[in-house]
Amino acid sequence: MSDPLQILRLTIPADPPDRLDKALASLAPAEAALSRSRLSRLLAEGAVTDAAGTVIRNGKARVAEGEEYRITLPAPEPVEVRAEAIPLNVVYEDDELIVIDKAAGMVVHPAPGAAQGTLVNALLHHCGDSLSGIGGERRPGIVHRIDKDTTGLMVAAKSDRAHQGLARQFEAHSVHRRYLAAVHGAVDPADPRLRGLSGVQFEPGGILRIATMLGRHPTDRQRQAVSFDHGRHAVTRARTLRSFGNPTAASLIECWLETGRTHQIRVHMTYAGLGLIGDPVYGGNRRASVAALGQAAVEAMQSFPRQALHAAELGFVHPVTGAEMRFASDLPDDFAALVHRLEGEGNPAP
Repeated sequence: MSDPLQILRLTIPADPPDRLDKALASLAPAEAALSRSRLSRLLAEGAVTDAAGTVIRNGKARVAEGEEYRITLPAPEPVEVRAEAIPLNVVYEDDELIVIDKAAGMVVHPAPGAAQGTLVNALLHHCGDSLSGIGGERRPGIVHRIDKDTTGLMVAAKSDRAHQGLARQFEAHSVHRRYLAAVHGAVDPADPRLRGLSGVQFEPGGILRIATMLGRHPTDRQRQAVSFDHGRHAVTRARTLRSFGNPTAASLIECWLETGRTHQIRVHMTYAGLGLIGDPVYGGNRRASVAALGQAAVEAMQSFPRQALHAAELGFVHPVTGAEMRFASDLPDDFAALVHRLEGEGNPAP
């Protein structure tokens, strides 16, 4: 029996792009892998219909708020990704989904230069043929990602219905994602510099809210950058849990993602002047103060080999049973040792 086709149902929002192809490409979830060129092929093949079932082939057609469209994606095809017996820290698993506590150094999905040793390779071995496929390829149901050197909780689908249900929750920003990060400086509502930044405000409880757009850096396509006129809407909230140094030179903060864009926390924290300790891309050249923290703490910060970021909590509604799911992960050993060194040598503030 052939695999079922994947169906995307999209509704045009207010103030949509001026063309159908642009509107559908902007609305489709990232997991559908709908580039403009791929969407053009699907239009030409008659895979796009309106609410009445009429085939739409003109990607330049005008659209209006409230119109509904359906895109029929081809059944998944096998991809040349080899299953590998890589140990996984499985937090939860059933017939529909699996929750993993990812270690540092593991890439989520194969890419040029990282075709092996990824989470997908490991899931193919662990789950076998039960994994979901979408976007025209047979692959594990990856509905979100965390960076190679970020640790912590991820969920992956093992069935198409779980994949689609989880993807809808991520699109609706209803998934609970709490991260822990060690940063230079601290989230301080009294900091006039923070209050003067565009897109930044403080909410009750000393919570920092950053709302900008994120897009490709204009000169470095491997990086993301804050923008206010292009890119994708991104919202991060953060507050200080513990501060270190006298005066404060570093802190442990918690962050919540309302949206989930590439490198979002790392970019937003750097924009706020709170670069993550150890971040080789966005951390900047900020130097820790020996006078404020002590020599051992500064050395621990300088030698930390990756961005100090951990996906500590993950919560969602089970896409099949409807049960509320909530998972937590302790700091990994290297991150915990960094915090311990900052506390021990850095005169932690109250």
